[in-house]
Amino acid sequence: IMKVTLTKKESEELFYIALCNGGEYICGYGIELDFKKSDYERAKSKVESPCYEDVLMQILRDGGELKLVDDEYDGEYNKSITLEDVHRMVQETPIEHLMDAINENDDACTADVILQTVFYGEIIFG
Repeated sequence: IMKVTLTKKESEELFYIALCNGGEYICGYGIELDFKKSDYERAKSKVESPCYEDVLMQILRDGGELKLVDDEYDGEYNKSITLEDVHRMVQETPIEHLMDAINENDDACTADVILQTVFYGEIIFG
């Protein structure tokens, strides 16, 4: 199996694109993206455009966490990530989806796979 090694910047860029393209999609599984309100407000004051995904990335860059909160399965799929998880896990995305993202041939499905890989280390839903 081919292995791709990404720089921290590349991992962040692909995760950012996944948030833009699949953030709403992943919430269709009965899980919800969450963060500390105070982290959000602090991060929002630091970004030039208050685009939601820009703020989410700033939360991570500031050392905060993004969480998936499981509303349907009694918290079984609750999971938090930090920027370190993004750096480590984006490159663990199944190769066909990772290559689609790298080659800008991605869609909501690609984004969903990247997000699940970063949060869970595997594809759980879908």
